[in-house]
Amino acid sequence: MTRRPGPLVYGLLAAFVVGSALPLYWSFVIGSHTKERALETPPPILPGGHFLANASRVLDTIEFWQALLNSLVVSTLCATSVVVFSTLAGYSFAKLRFRGRDGLMAFVIMTMAVPTQLAIVPLFILMRDYRMLDTLFAVALPTLVTAFGVFFMRQYLLEAVPFELVEAARMDGCSMLRTFWTVAVPAARPAMAILFLFTFMQVWTDYMWPLVALQKTETLQIALDRLALTGQGQTTDYALVLAGTAMATVPLLLLFVLSGRQLVAGIMQGALKG
Repeated sequence: MTRRPGPLVYGLLAAFVVGSALPLYWSFVIGSHTKERALETPPPILPGGHFLANASRVLDTIEFWQALLNSLVVSTLCATSVVVFSTLAGYSFAKLRFRGRDGLMAFVIMTMAVPTQLAIVPLFILMRDYRMLDTLFAVALPTLVTAFGVFFMRQYLLEAVPFELVEAARMDGCSMLRTFWTVAVPAARPAMAILFLFTFMQVWTDYMWPLVALQKTETLQIALDRLALTGQGQTTDYALVLAGTAMATVPLLLLFVLSGRQLVAGIMQGALKG
């Protein structure tokens, strides 16, 4: 018989949940008060009644909906591209035998050790030479394929798709692409959902590269940054900033709700295999 989790396990899980939800709750609490109340000591710990008023000020201060649309387009494009190419590459590394496979996989893993910040200057020069600066494609291009995505899908497909199943599909006359589509994709669907979610979050919250690549066009993170500069040298309006931050978190929460079933399925499937 398996032992049920004890109070220590539940206590640690509860502490983890509270710690994870605290930043979102704090953003909503401060964003629901006035500027003066947000600066008081001690700060408020319960929501106030000014969130809608602060949200209206956010919409009047920045082009929130246009920035939201820009971030949605870039994040969806990057997440979809990463899932497609990473699943194809991961299946190739996991189930196909070709010369140099292990060396190429080792090179992909080594690229994960290179800090992202080192590529900003070369990327900026490249985008400038190809006249793509201040476009959404310039923001999306560096994240259309990621080494982590390839490694993640390769590790998942190693266990999710048996070699015998691939060989059986080939004996039935399936081509390589049809074997991938009918055998690998259904098995990899939970991992694809997790990878889509993680990539979407990474691109959605990215600040540094959009700040460098964009001038007049804005993603949501760049637009929210301007909220902190509206005071014109005076005290930052934290109620306004955190109200905008809470509004920017809503699409991520909706994505979690929509992909929750696939996310849980992927975690449970990996746990059962372990």
